[in-house]
Amino acid sequence: MNAMFKSKTYVYVLATFLAVVMAKQVHAHNTNDVSHVVIGGYDPVAYFEAGKPMQGNGYHTTTYNGGRYLFATKENLKKFETNPVKYAPQFGGYCAYGVAVGKKFYSDPKRWKIVDGKLYLNLDKDIQKKWTANLNGYITKADSNWKDIEGKHPSEL
Repeated sequence: MNAMFKSKTYVYVLATFLAVVMAKQVHAHNTNDVSHVVIGGYDPVAYFEAGKPMQGNGYHTTTYNGGRYLFATKENLKKFETNPVKYAPQFGGYCAYGVAVGKKFYSDPKRWKIVDGKLYLNLDKDIQKKWTANLNGYITKADSNWKDIEGKHPSEL
């Protein structure tokens, strides 16, 4: 009976340990940006090359700087992989105005602007209008804020 008790205790401790480890992995997965599809799955290269947003697909994907990117074509994927800094959206694809005010707002892939060769996205039409009214000021403030908030989850801000 004593051996049976030890065996059950061992199984219970092991099961508890595994549950804790798995819970931590699930939590890490949920906050890990690699699982996050940047720009809602839109192709970042298309903004530059086609001059418009184009939906990417699951056939052409890559990860960069903690996020997963989808591309409309194999050619766009290759261009991105050759020079991701050129094509990746600023602030990990979060709303540029949001970053300027110290927040991480998800962006609408159809609310975008290329400024000085960099892709910026905004939350919606109204926010984009406000952001555009003081473009350089908001970009400067966002660049400064990004250093402090880049590694934080949006819920922490």
